[in-house]
Amino acid sequence: MARFESAFDASGVEPTTAYELLPAGKYQAQIVESEMRVTRNGMGQFLWLMLDILDGPHKGRKIFDQLNLVNPNPTTVEIAQRTLSAICHATGKMQVSDSEELHLIPMTIQVTVKPPKNGYGESNAIRYMVPEPGAAAPQATAPAPAPTSAPTVASSAPAKMASAPWNKKG
Repeated sequence: MARFESAFDASGVEPTTAYELLPAGKYQAQIVESEMRVTRNGMGQFLWLMLDILDGPHKGRKIFDQLNLVNPNPTTVEIAQRTLSAICHATGKMQVSDSEELHLIPMTIQVTVKPPKNGYGESNAIRYMVPEPGAAAPQATAPAPAPTSAPTVASSAPAKMASAPWNKKG
């Protein structure tokens, strides 16, 4: 049992709603938060990412990704490292020592809708688009405005890295 200091009145607080998926398509987005988190089984770590959609009808929406950079499965780690490389290419930051260095840099992402699996409903997946050769490098911008709708859930294939220097929340 949890006793509240004072009675909670739900009539004055907007209830949470179901997460809505982003429709499949290309979006301009930027990473706004990141941190290393421990995997559910405690055997690894993943880089958790929160991205803001920057324009269009879904401007201000959030989408999430995670890269399993510390994992006993070398294939999982390779997939995550390749995804991190795509993020670095998409942001123009080829060498980073902290995930915060990837924040607030607009990039193009491809969002897909994955079908239900293992008892979970549909979900979004993100692919980071590497700019064409000769394209201008992305530039950092001011943070996007706060979202006006519920965040969406995204996941990408897992991966790992020998050591995780990304223990910064930002």
